[in-house]
Amino acid sequence: MEKNQKEKLPEIIDLSQEIFSGMPVYKKLPQVRIKTHATHEEWEGIKNPKTVSPSVLKLEMGEHTGTHVDALSHMGREYRAQSIETMPLSMFYTEGICLDLSHKGLEEFMEPGDLEAACAKDAVKIKSGDTVLLHTDHYRRAYGSANWSKGPGLSIAAARWLGEQKVAAFGVETMAPGIPGRSNKEVHRICGELGFTHYENMINLEQLVGRGRFRFIGLPLRIRGGTGSPVRAIAVFE
Repeated sequence: MEKNQKEKLPEIIDLSQEIFSGMPVYKKLPQVRIKTHATHEEWEGIKNPKTVSPSVLKLEMGEHTGTHVDALSHMGREYRAQSIETMPLSMFYTEGICLDLSHKGLEEFMEPGDLEAACAKDAVKIKSGDTVLLHTDHYRRAYGSANWSKGPGLSIAAARWLGEQKVAAFGVETMAPGIPGRSNKEVHRICGELGFTHYENMINLEQLVGRGRFRFIGLPLRIRGGTGSPVRAIAVFE
């Protein structure tokens, strides 16, 4: 390779929310608290320092915090043996596509026909083992506002349709994959029944729309008996 030629590096797009104290969480899930546990000044024996620099932070939060993936054990008591550390890593390292559902409004269902139309619009096809990300633009429109908990969601029929495509997972920008009180519980149960999972609280999906296939990576922590895990989800374009 000539000196003036540079190797093209992959483009990596971060799909994960920042985690911070007081961030929005779903309903009655544990609040996020991050505190300084130890400082460099303590370690170095500095008395009455003018500035303090943390050396260790203490994190208090639930498994379902920020951008996270649900274990199959979260979907219902009959799936309790399928906790997060038992699930194959291949479920979290897949090919991915992103469908544009940004025309959907607050608490509006995404139906099977909407998913099929989005595939046709961008000339993409869902393959077995894919992760399918659903861009509604709800994060940019509503994060931190009174409408944050009122995003679009999958209908029961759309969740079953995705499962029938044999996807590994799907991902949404909202705090729940369905609409709470209308389809959310059933969407979770369908995931358990058909053996696929989902990611919640994703960001930057607008950067993926219309670009075809990418490598999706959303590896969970290896939590013994975990019902889910925060992830650093990314899309990689080679």
